[in-house]
Amino acid sequence: MYQNLDLFRISGQMAAHAGKRQANVALNVANADTPGYQAMRIARFSDSYRPDAAGRVKTTRPSHMAGGSSPPRAIPAGAAAEPSPNGNSVSLELEMLESVDAAREHSRALAIYRHAMTIVRSTIGPMK
Repeated sequence: MYQNLDLFRISGQMAAHAGKRQANVALNVANADTPGYQAMRIARFSDSYRPDAAGRVKTTRPSHMAGGSSPPRAIPAGAAAEPSPNGNSVSLELEMLESVDAAREHSRALAIYRHAMTIVRSTIGPMK
């Protein structure tokens, strides 16, 4: 029943997306000493969900609007941090900030889900 409501579906997708971002941060931290490793980033959920100028939701892959499910892709972080002498571009400080941002995104998704459940429960009324 709850899967048919877009609010529940989107908040679930947002929580899953935040989990993938957190896993990406863990991968970057794990490779902080690997020579030549390039830090990767997954865009925030709000950036991937934001509509374009024509009002259409962005499609990041061909199966996006068709309902296919593939994980969000990590892209190189670019020049976010000065690479170390061995070519590694992971900055532990930036990874900490990214981790906190992903945790906030996850908490926000759970709060949305929780409040929507409260509304549904109050609409249904007490069970007899």
